[in-house]
Amino acid sequence: MTKAIRFHKTGGPEVLQMDDVAVPDPGPNQARIRHTAIGVNFIDTYQRTGLYPLPLPCVAGNEGAGVVEAVGPGVTQVKPGDRVAYTGAPPGAYAEARLYAADRLVKIPDGISDEQAASMMLKGMTVWYLIHRTYAVKPGETVLWHAVAGGVGLIACQWLKAKGVTVIGTVGSDAKAALAKSHGCDHVIVYTRENFAERVKAITGGKGLAVVYDSVGKTTWDGSLDCLRPLGLMVSFGNASGAVPPFPVGLLAQKGSLFVTRPTLVHYVAARADLEAAAESLFGVVRSGKVRIEVTGRYPLADAARAHRDLEGRKTTGSIVLLP
Repeated sequence: MTKAIRFHKTGGPEVLQMDDVAVPDPGPNQARIRHTAIGVNFIDTYQRTGLYPLPLPCVAGNEGAGVVEAVGPGVTQVKPGDRVAYTGAPPGAYAEARLYAADRLVKIPDGISDEQAASMMLKGMTVWYLIHRTYAVKPGETVLWHAVAGGVGLIACQWLKAKGVTVIGTVGSDAKAALAKSHGCDHVIVYTRENFAERVKAITGGKGLAVVYDSVGKTTWDGSLDCLRPLGLMVSFGNASGAVPPFPVGLLAQKGSLFVTRPTLVHYVAARADLEAAAESLFGVVRSGKVRIEVTGRYPLADAARAHRDLEGRKTTGSIVLLP
């Protein structure tokens, strides 16, 4: 038996509870991982609340790092003793140990700590696909990134700066504004006291932007559309403030024949080759020093509910991890 954080019903952080669960020997294409660090992400809260429904009871968590303890028949990608990391379905990361598909694991290279790996697989590969594939941002362009002081935002800010891109970011406080600036954000907007759409128009001389990256959702949707220039792309990749409400598709025509996409990482790394390419790019930019992965919060596994409260309460910046 191993300790794991499960929820037997959907709801607030209080539904997370510590249970004893069995972890059997790995079968074909499986590896058993002993976790050393576990990433905490907003998608975990969406699943806990039922926004993203899952079969119950469910062990929470979608990202982790650790050591391979055993592999099943025919596994060639990893071997016992390898340091590995992963992100993606099925959930089950909030545990001391678990089984996971061997062909979805990547080896952690030297120079990357387990805590870094556990806190950057989802966030970092999300940034990778958003700025290289969803919209291939080019040097000299300007983008808007909401919640730029969050875990995804800080990685994006640094990676975009390394590409020669001007970054406009929104934050909720002066402290977060200072953090964003220290990571290379060129123009920081404190949305609690400034109209970010008006600021964007002023910064761009009224032209607007080719792309907006929005993980906030409900509260920023309308303003984000107003930041785009004709034929601009709205990238909605999260719902931190709630789901985007239904809207008439004709609105996109009225605002300049805009494009909208709702991408997810799972589709961009569905092929093993794409997963390896994303991880290689991410590990490479971190090892180069161009992107710093900073773990700003560490919680014992038993305190997963507190970690969720802090994340949802906007009390965290950067990346936070659970430690078994």
